[in-house]
Amino acid sequence: MKTVKQIVHRKLGKEQAFGQADTDTGLVEIDSRLKGIEHLDTLIHEILHVQNPRWGELKVQGHATELATLLWEQGYRRIAE
Repeated sequence: MKTVKQIVHRKLGKEQAFGQADTDTGLVEIDSRLKGIEHLDTLIHEILHVQNPRWGELKVQGHATELATLLWEQGYRRIAE
């Protein structure tokens, strides 16, 4: 399984994306303006892309949203940055 090497938060308005992942380098970029569960869902989504490069978008989306929802319901929140 490939691993995430770096997670970067920056504005991705020009890319018109909430997040993006480079499966070759393991770089994940998340739009720095995301908050709450939307940030968590996007982060998990992009991590899954790196770890499972053969998965289609719908599979990644389904797994990411399910994991984000379960973690959010358990009280996980982002407190740094």
